[in-house]
Amino acid sequence: MRIVKQNRFKNLSELHKEWTEAGVKASRATTHRRVKEFGYSCRIPLVKPLLNHRQRQRRLTWTKEKKNWTVAQWSKVLFSDESKICISFGNQGPRVWRKGGEAHSPSCLKSSVKFPQSVMICGAVSSAGVGPLCFLKTKVTAPVYQEILEHFMLPSADQLFEDADFIFQQDLAPAHTVKSTKSWLNDHGVGQKEPLPSIEYMYSK
Repeated sequence: MRIVKQNRFKNLSELHKEWTEAGVKASRATTHRRVKEFGYSCRIPLVKPLLNHRQRQRRLTWTKEKKNWTVAQWSKVLFSDESKICISFGNQGPRVWRKGGEAHSPSCLKSSVKFPQSVMICGAVSSAGVGPLCFLKTKVTAPVYQEILEHFMLPSADQLFEDADFIFQQDLAPAHTVKSTKSWLNDHGVGQKEPLPSIEYMYSK
């Protein structure tokens, strides 16, 4: 249906109103039935980071550079990230009309910029397992991030890799890339790869 494709986020009342204004005589129930007959279901949209063209290109470049990595290489990587976890209820926002297999279609995704009431969690994961979670009450500044590295990342590395070498993988968040954080990592002998571009959150919201 053209009116659904034009804006996947219109609710059923809006679709019915537009359809009847176009001269179609139908009840709200008939409108709903017709939408479903075309294969559309009303779903909560997936949320993706709002990325510009440059950020998308950095993602693509990073992925191409790593596409031939072996399992052995990836097994040495300790991934770390922070994520805001929403703790509000009943505020899921608009729903979207989509067909099977369209969950990741650009027209069916909701871009995220701000979040409702939430808690910040930091963690680390590798092929050997996961490290302890760090729950944060403050914004992640460089000094706060370096405290996280000291009290959570290094213990996680000791737990997961013991005495073996590992590669620490973080993203391009400002607190991760400032000079003082780079110096901290160098001073503690932490090997690093080129930071990941903006990535999806490690933990499901």
